[in-house]
Amino acid sequence: MTARAPKAGSAAGSVSVAARETLRTIERAFAEAGVSGRLHAVDIDTGRELGVGADDPVVLASVYKVPLLVAFLRLAARGVLDPSEQVTLRPDERTEGGTGLSVMLDDVTMSLRDLACLMITVSDNAAADALYARVGRDEINAALEALGLRGVHVTGDGRDLFGALLADSGAADLGELWQRLDEPGMIDRLGSLDPSRTSDGTPRELTRLLSMIWRDEAAPAAECALMRRLLGLQVWPHRLSSGFPRDDVRVSGKTGTLLTLRNEIGVVEYPDGGRYAVAVFTRASEPVAVAPRADAVIGTAARIAVEALRRMT
Repeated sequence: MTARAPKAGSAAGSVSVAARETLRTIERAFAEAGVSGRLHAVDIDTGRELGVGADDPVVLASVYKVPLLVAFLRLAARGVLDPSEQVTLRPDERTEGGTGLSVMLDDVTMSLRDLACLMITVSDNAAADALYARVGRDEINAALEALGLRGVHVTGDGRDLFGALLADSGAADLGELWQRLDEPGMIDRLGSLDPSRTSDGTPRELTRLLSMIWRDEAAPAAECALMRRLLGLQVWPHRLSSGFPRDDVRVSGKTGTLLTLRNEIGVVEYPDGGRYAVAVFTRASEPVAVAPRADAVIGTAARIAVEALRRMT
């Protein structure tokens, strides 16, 4: 557990006690929801922070699409890629998934930047993989290295991830894998659930990436503004956003979901100008596809952390 409130003249002892109680409250919330959790929250402008396992490696799942977005727009800013370039995707070549192009039946033609839009707003796997094919793994990891984010690594796209799941499990498809997920030893065999064998990061590094986007440091200002716009258009209200049900609080984010893993990273912005980057990663104890408590605790834990940061002086 970590907590830091760097401000001269503060009562260090009382802040430490309050921070420790906040962290215990977050850990209890994770336990009551039936998950193990990792969290990092930071005030983008002051550096005050709270963390539960903030430096532990975690599986990115679809959160990898944020580093992909950053790498794409850095290449676009350099003129290496044209964001308006048109790409045609046929149904038989699109990565499976539950949203966007993945579920469409006909040929679709759209620009690279519109693929990026679908990739972030509805977590479209087909759109993400098409963009990944133009950007490439090496460019994504080079962008992360250039930003000093050496704890974040992208190893492949959605098709790679699903292929690894089937290879490790011996299942014919993802439906069969879900049916067999509670077999003894099955989850331990799945490398895609092991951060040492798949795209990974740490909560702290991911809030650093978000902070760079919000401070126009991850790419030129125009590209960072586009990233913020897309992250602000994400449609899912059941995780991070659920913790901040106020019309005057803006929540931007990107979810990640993979079997027993439910994640979200995002930025919470208050009308008084406060900006807080949050990363929450959870692993459910039960292999079930629908786990409302596991979804909701992401918002609950984020709210507890952000409210604590706002009380720090």
